[in-house]
Amino acid sequence: MTFRATVPLRGADDLVRLRQAVREHAVAQGFSLVEQTKIVTAASELGRNALVHGGGGDAYIERVEQGSKRGLRLEFADRGPGIPDLQRALTDGYTSGGGLGLGLGGAKRLSDEFEIDSAPGAGTRVRIARWR
Repeated sequence: MTFRATVPLRGADDLVRLRQAVREHAVAQGFSLVEQTKIVTAASELGRNALVHGGGGDAYIERVEQGSKRGLRLEFADRGPGIPDLQRALTDGYTSGGGLGLGLGGAKRLSDEFEIDSAPGAGTRVRIARWR
């Protein structure tokens, strides 16, 4: 059975709700504390990106099973300006907003699966998964 929840990303309080929801679902899937921390950290980074750079959007949390594996699949979608150079944006140290430049690359390293679709003027959609 799969479960899917939506968390609107419209303000800073929504990032708190996102982190809480991801942690609750990670616990329900039996993730260890380290696994919980990794998926919550990735979700926080991607949610913040959708809010700050994409002008807001939505996060989707899905509990998934694949054979004997259980996991979480998260999706972040915004309708912002898009990312003109994905390769550059995934490079550690690159930032378009004055941060440390670890957001996208860090989220990718914290995930077992990472997929991103973006184009100038078309918004951004990031999908990640973490398995246990």
